[in-house]
Amino acid sequence: MPTSAQTLTAPNSNVKPTACIALADGTVFYGHGFGATGTTVAELCFNTAMTGYQEIMTDPSYAGQIVTFTFPHIGNTGTNVEDDETADPVAAGMVVKWNPTEASNWRNTLELGDWLAARGRIAVGGIDTRRLTRMIRQQGAPHAALAHDPDGNFDVEALVAQAKSFSGLEGLDLAKEVTCAQSYRWDEMRWAWPDGYPTQTAPQHKVVAIDFGAKRNILRCLASVGCDVTVLPATATAEDVLAHNPDGVFLSNGPGDPAATGAYAVPMIQEILEKKDLPVFGICLGHQMLALAVGAKTIKMGHGHHGANHPVKDHDTGKVEITSMNHGFAVDSQTLPDGVIESHISLFDGSNCGIRLADRPVYSVQHHPEASPGPQDSFYLFERFAQFMADKKSA
Repeated sequence: MPTSAQTLTAPNSNVKPTACIALADGTVFYGHGFGATGTTVAELCFNTAMTGYQEIMTDPSYAGQIVTFTFPHIGNTGTNVEDDETADPVAAGMVVKWNPTEASNWRNTLELGDWLAARGRIAVGGIDTRRLTRMIRQQGAPHAALAHDPDGNFDVEALVAQAKSFSGLEGLDLAKEVTCAQSYRWDEMRWAWPDGYPTQTAPQHKVVAIDFGAKRNILRCLASVGCDVTVLPATATAEDVLAHNPDGVFLSNGPGDPAATGAYAVPMIQEILEKKDLPVFGICLGHQMLALAVGAKTIKMGHGHHGANHPVKDHDTGKVEITSMNHGFAVDSQTLPDGVIESHISLFDGSNCGIRLADRPVYSVQHHPEASPGPQDSFYLFERFAQFMADKKSA
């Protein structure tokens, strides 16, 4: 093991550790495993959201990442099928301060540990998440191996070696791994008391959504503003998109390096943009894809933005929105070409959080206006998309 390694035990040292996190620099955290057993290797990030752990674990944007939750009460509301953002968890693993307590919520159908075990996801509790989060903030998102063995037997040197050998997310196209296998229609709208998810029965706009790793709640938000949504795989061509004669095109969130996904997505978007009156709206990876398509560049962030409490300023209105975020790459605002306006910025670090084209109804944001979890300050962005499509029809 490297001489710089630190070994950090679980808070209750009288209990034999059954899980550990080994970082590429040799640092090892010991804790108590739950969920599935085995080992997973990924980038380690942290999320500051106080709610929505199930939505976070099933957000396709977390592919290739182990999520450290800074909020200690994880698991206390259990899980249920309605809160999944995709069919199964996509995040590689979960790190929490306290082991999940027995769930207490009227919507609970399965305890968190059982939910994770059934879906092959490893988790560890009893970790000093404050210290781990400080490390990530100061040193950047590390590569990590997370292991769970009920007998507490760990080959630490091998785990550190696995963490070191992880290639990282730069240059990695993960959109192809999480996108849909074939096209499908979507008509489910946002959850509402007491009936749950209603169905959109009178859509007004035909939208093609490109699935780079789309969250279900994004599709629900589109349906809720009157859209008849057809979802296409990430590798769809402009010909595939335009064959549906859409009133608008949506570019979804997703994981991985935008430059890698852009190898095939950018030419498609550029061809779409030749239709100057066609509204286009992008979120997260879709925002980065749009920026690359108009000539900007993206960069890897040190520890990224992951949480439901991120302040974003809208330059056009001066309004500050509290937003949900999940991204490890960002658009380099210094590379935005003429005619592309920076519409939003993060008030945490000034990084780019939105762009719009000056001469056409095309815009995108880095944050998640659909929330799930998080505040709903930015839902107006979906309404803007619907209004652009309505304006196009009435022109």
